[in-house]
Amino acid sequence: MFGSLRESLRQLSTFSRRQWLVAGAGALATALLTGLPTDVFPNPFYTRMTPVLWWNYPVWALTAVLAGLVLATYVRRVPIDSSAGATLGGGLMSLFAVGCPVCNKLVVALIGVGGALSFFAPVQPYLAAAGLALLAVSLAARLRQLERCPAVSYAGPQMAVPKARR
Repeated sequence: MFGSLRESLRQLSTFSRRQWLVAGAGALATALLTGLPTDVFPNPFYTRMTPVLWWNYPVWALTAVLAGLVLATYVRRVPIDSSAGATLGGGLMSLFAVGCPVCNKLVVALIGVGGALSFFAPVQPYLAAAGLALLAVSLAARLRQLERCPAVSYAGPQMAVPKARR
């Protein structure tokens, strides 16, 4: 595990300035897209019905950072085997994890307000852990792909020239 972590960190150290800019912009966009509708980031557009819990903030921040880093892995290289499912799943799990349990219309429609507070709220930390794990796995997979299949520079369209017969 630590060898893979070292390999991932080494791969991150090779990121270009452009990739770091995309990672930052992606993290900011993810933070806003998950923080505003869940009211983890206070705003005038949404009122949360339950207080933000202490662990919502680190989950929200880690989700944004990991999603931004995964996005940056798509910048300079052509994507090969996609980890989009893990990225999407991790992002959605993290969104449900930091959201207000009684403000989630889907949860309330399925199990009611009492069920949301009794059953869904206690599960949210596990959703957070699973979501962050999926995002971390997605990032590690993308970084491994960058290592195994480095980009080749594009020289423009090539024309096949037939060999002359003698």
